[in-house]
Amino acid sequence: MIDFPYLSDVVRPTSSRIVMVVVDGLGGMPHPEYGKSELEFADLQTLDALSASSSLGLTTPVLPGITPGSGPGHMALFGYNPVKYLLGRGILEGMGIGADICQGDVAARGNFCVLGEQGNILDRRAGRLDTETCKALCAELNEIKIDGVDIKVYPVMDYRFVLVIKGQGLYPNVSETDPQIEGVHPLVAQPLSSDAQSTVGIVKEFVCKATELLSSSEGEANGILLRGFSSLPTLPDFGRQYALNPAAIAAYPMYKGLAGLIGMDVIQSEQTFEGEIDALEANFDDGHNFFFLHYKPADSAGEDGDFIAKVRQLENFSHQINRVIEMEPDVLVICGDHSTPSFTASHSWHPVPVLIKSTYSEGTGTVFNEKTCREGALGTMQAEHLMLQVLAHANKLKKFGP
Repeated sequence: MIDFPYLSDVVRPTSSRIVMVVVDGLGGMPHPEYGKSELEFADLQTLDALSASSSLGLTTPVLPGITPGSGPGHMALFGYNPVKYLLGRGILEGMGIGADICQGDVAARGNFCVLGEQGNILDRRAGRLDTETCKALCAELNEIKIDGVDIKVYPVMDYRFVLVIKGQGLYPNVSETDPQIEGVHPLVAQPLSSDAQSTVGIVKEFVCKATELLSSSEGEANGILLRGFSSLPTLPDFGRQYALNPAAIAAYPMYKGLAGLIGMDVIQSEQTFEGEIDALEANFDDGHNFFFLHYKPADSAGEDGDFIAKVRQLENFSHQINRVIEMEPDVLVICGDHSTPSFTASHSWHPVPVLIKSTYSEGTGTVFNEKTCREGALGTMQAEHLMLQVLAHANKLKKFGP
């Protein structure tokens, strides 16, 4: 918990190394068709064996009943109150790809989408558009000109892009145009404060011009959806607060951006989980003592509503994590930023399984799933408290008080 007022009195630097692997969308719920959650249904030999010698528990990313986005979910895992330190998706994605973003600029995360003849959303992700097509469409959008501001559109990955607006008197208090469901019309941007009126006018003009331009473009992607309007924040430094030398290895730009914003060194890797592990192996003895890795495919399968695909991605993760275990970190943490049940085909409010393996862990489980984690030694905790547990397992916390 990074705002604990006596944190600097209790943290201490040690040589022990921590590896935290965040499985995006890790948790789930029983699917009516299968009678089990994806974790219960999957063959997770490595994770199941690991649970027998690890402390298990559940985390609540924000508050009971609140469904988190990936940004709040990750911020909580790193010990930041996700409500106090709410980061916009635009800044996270933009920083992750190295976009030119300065103080006073406004950034937004964008999706290319497919709109029907009546303007309703048929596909929020344009069939999970490939990255090369995304780059070509972004080049077209960069032809848009709006008086008084500079507009830049950056391709991210697949169907995603980042919009950066540069100019005077810009404010990020703008509502999203992405309703995050299909079958309805895109929302119209609205000011969330009086000083954002002119920024909203710019956003509306950009959306109108982009839609007109894409409607005459070849291909199915004929619209855009914007969310996460944001500007550069000021955040407590993760490494200084926890007396760590942290590094992040993440294939997806958003998570690199978040890690960089809180002060982690970002180690580049191939855009696969195998590539992340390769980078971890290559840098494991480089002096960093905290490594954050990110596994995305389970979340994507859950959002697609594909139970079996999520099961397979969890099984794939369980197999690949063997390579991390073989490096023998002093503390291994396997956790998730939120649950993504395939039954809901979206993020959900369900508590998220967590596992901590260390010299001090209490192995009570025989399998790794939501039910066994509910009965584990860690109990159910706010996700922002997890880092204190991790530091304690790494012997990086001193006694508090006389």
